[in-house]
Amino acid sequence: MRDPAIQAFRADVQQFCATHLPRDIRDKVLAGQHLVKSDYVRWQKILFDKGWIVGHWPRPYGGQDWTPLQRAIFDDETSKAGAPWLTPFGVCYAGPVIYTFGSQAQKDRYLPGIRSTDTWWCQGYSEPGAGSDLANIKTRAVRDGDHYVVNGQKTWTTMAQWADMMFTLVRTSSEGKPQNGISFLLIDMKTPGVTVRPIISIDKCHHLNEVFLDDVRVPAENLVGEEGRGWTYAKFLLNNERLLGAEVGKSTRLLQQLRRTLADIRDGGRPLSDDPHWRRRLGELRARLLALEAVCNEYLAAAEAGSTPGLEVSALKIMGSELIQGITGAMVDALAVKGLVYQTEGLEPGWQTPPVGLPGAPGMIREHLHDRATTIYGGANEIQRNILAKAVLGL
Repeated sequence: MRDPAIQAFRADVQQFCATHLPRDIRDKVLAGQHLVKSDYVRWQKILFDKGWIVGHWPRPYGGQDWTPLQRAIFDDETSKAGAPWLTPFGVCYAGPVIYTFGSQAQKDRYLPGIRSTDTWWCQGYSEPGAGSDLANIKTRAVRDGDHYVVNGQKTWTTMAQWADMMFTLVRTSSEGKPQNGISFLLIDMKTPGVTVRPIISIDKCHHLNEVFLDDVRVPAENLVGEEGRGWTYAKFLLNNERLLGAEVGKSTRLLQQLRRTLADIRDGGRPLSDDPHWRRRLGELRARLLALEAVCNEYLAAAEAGSTPGLEVSALKIMGSELIQGITGAMVDALAVKGLVYQTEGLEPGWQTPPVGLPGAPGMIREHLHDRATTIYGGANEIQRNILAKAVLGL
C-alpha cells in the first residue's frame, strides 16, 4: 500500500475534506447530532462537483473508474474527517444495479439524478416476516397490462421519509424455489397507494420507516432486468452493502474519540486512561482494528488483481460491525463512571443547556444505541457466520 500514486490519492482526499467539508456539518457529525436531509444533500453535491460522488462507477456512467483500493481510501478518509454518511441507496446500490442490469432507458432516466443527488432513493427489502431471509418476501407484484400492481409491506426502510424512489424486491411468481420468483422493481414514492409511517428506534430518532404498498401501479418499464431474476440482482447489491460494513474509517474515528474520552474522565483523582483495566480494553480494541485493516488490505489486494468478492465480504461485515459495537460500548461504560443520562435534546444543534456528565455525551450515547443495528442490517451476523460455517467448515 506504499504505491506513490495511492499515497497521493489519499492525501488528495484528506486535503479536499479539510478545505471543502462544511464546518457546521462536520461539527454535527463529530458531536453525534441530528442531520437533516439538506446536510446530506449539500455534502453530496460538493462531492458531485468534484467528480467523486460516484468515483467508483465506470467512466461511461459518470464515474472515475476507481479501483477497489481507491474507493476504500475515499470511504475511510471521509469518515475519519467527520463527513456525513454517504447515503448508499442511490450511489452504491441502485445505481450499480441499474447500470449493470438495467435497460438503456433506465440508465438515461435514473443515473443522472443519482449522481447529482437530485433523486433520493431508499431500499425496499426487509418485510415483517423476511429480514435476513429475504427469500421469504411476500410483497406481490401482479402484471396488469403495461403495469405491475404491487401489494405488501416493507419495514426498517431507512430514510424512506425523504425518498423520491424505492428499489424493491417483489414476488412475481410462487412456483419453484422461492428465490426464482423474485423480481426487482423501481417504485416512485409519490405513486398513489404508497404510505410511509415512521419507526422511532432505540436512540429515539426517526431514520427508519414502514412502507405500505396498497394496489400501487408501477409501470412495467420499471422492472430491472428480467422478471424472476431479482434474487441475482439482490445478491450483487448485498455484496456491495456488506463490503461497506467494514467501516474502517468510522472505527478509527470512534477509537480516537474513546481515547480522548478516557483522558477527560477522572476517577479516584486520575484519568481513566491511566487505569490498567481501560488501557487493556483500549489495547484490545486497537488490536481488533489492526486485524480488520489487515483483512481489508488482503481483500483489496485480491480485488486489485481481479478477484470478485467472496467469503471475505461476510468476514469483513462481522468484524467491522462488532468492532464498532465494541468501541461504542466502551464509550458508554466510560461515561457511566460519572453517571449516565441520555439527554436527547442535546442532539439538536445549538443546544445550550450544560449536559449531565461529559460534554458531547448525548451524541456518544446515541452512537452506541444506533450501532446496535450494525450486526443486523446488511444480513445479520448470525447469517454471515452460517455462510462461513457452510462454505469453509462444511457444516
